[in-house]
Amino acid sequence: MDTTLADFTAARDRGRPILLTGGAVVTMDPDISDLDTGDVLLAGSKIVAIGPDLRADPEHAAAAASALVVDTRGAIVSPGFVDTHRHAWETQLRRSIPDVTDLGEYVMSTLAGIAPNYGPEDMYIGTRLAALTALDAGITTMLDFSHNSRSTAHSDAALNALVDTGIRGVHAAMGPHFGEWDRQWPADMNRLVSDFHGTADGLVTVRLAALSTDEIAGPAIAYGPDLASLARELGVWTSIDAVFGVPSSEAIVRWARMGILDPTLTLIHATGLTAEAWAAMGEAGVSVSLAPTSDAQIGLETAVPAVDEALAAGIRPGLSIDVEVALASDMFTQMRALLVIQRMRATNAVYGTEETRSRITTRDVLDFATLQGARANALGHVTGSLSPGKDADLLIVRADDVNNMPLNDAVGTLVLGSDARNIDTVLVAGSPRKWAGALVGEDIDALREDVIRSRDAITGRVAATL
Repeated sequence: MDTTLADFTAARDRGRPILLTGGAVVTMDPDISDLDTGDVLLAGSKIVAIGPDLRADPEHAAAAASALVVDTRGAIVSPGFVDTHRHAWETQLRRSIPDVTDLGEYVMSTLAGIAPNYGPEDMYIGTRLAALTALDAGITTMLDFSHNSRSTAHSDAALNALVDTGIRGVHAAMGPHFGEWDRQWPADMNRLVSDFHGTADGLVTVRLAALSTDEIAGPAIAYGPDLASLARELGVWTSIDAVFGVPSSEAIVRWARMGILDPTLTLIHATGLTAEAWAAMGEAGVSVSLAPTSDAQIGLETAVPAVDEALAAGIRPGLSIDVEVALASDMFTQMRALLVIQRMRATNAVYGTEETRSRITTRDVLDFATLQGARANALGHVTGSLSPGKDADLLIVRADDVNNMPLNDAVGTLVLGSDARNIDTVLVAGSPRKWAGALVGEDIDALREDVIRSRDAITGRVAATL
């Protein structure tokens, strides 16, 4: 790609259209076909048009002719990925428990042992690192399930980190599980929504976060009528974590009877749920966030990502990273893990018989990682697909790199072949966040110093309490 960042930025600042041309285009819009070779026309923050040759299209020829041309030959233009659930504050401790044995070990080591030792600056640095890592790996939208909000300063630090990185960030606020904190949540939700919802030119939004039951940390942070009423009063969605097993199933059925199971809820994990719970979820139209590697590696309930159950209930799920203390940071890993687990189960279930079972496809998991994730984050009208009128949250992925050449199938290449090194360009609302393979405007050496300093300070405080 010959266009420089300076040329691109200057054109955008002057309001000049930008034409991405010559590459494969994967839209993930069910009404717009993919193109082996095509054009994407941008104006400011928006996608204007998609077509095989917009300079020959009477409706868009004038704008395309006046546009800055970005040559995307040898590349794939696709929507950015959408992460529906990540505990971003933990990132300084990434891979600190790589062989975690179960949920209990994670809860006691990270949430009970480490979380109380975080200050606001640590919240900022952890969240900033998570957001920049997401952008580097092509995740243009990240929901930060921020469950270490020990004070208003902690919450503000996490939110400001999203603002400062330029990611499309969703801050899901919840009080901590353990340790001392100011008990400002959930009363502080009104201030967070007032001060941050829709800030950064609409890139940052706020929602409520809760657990499904009181098993882990008591009733204060468990979803129920009071939190449902607050979310409705504020006009925000709610993300509910630790949704698994019989207790969560019983809670879901109870919420349905209370009238507080509705399309503004995103239920996370959803492993080991009963048929009755899934029926209630499908009828209510809730969203589901799967965490494929988390369920399998940490061993949550059945340890099997509930993609078959979700699809049977009429729910197309989003995907998420979850906890970097034990898991990978990128969406490529989530797509591949889910794909192979589901196809393995489908094949294994009928081995030695004449029966066949449905197997999901590479397009399915790319849909989960883009459009369905956007819908779970209440942003399906803004992002998740390459569609005229939506924001230009998109990737340019090099398909002629050694691990991707030759390009035979664009969706297959995105899901099975690519990784962060192949992502040349990341745009969020048309603004470059990664260009020519490097994050834009970031001093990685300074970031590394901040991260190491914060990690060492946290672990030092933990050691002092032992």
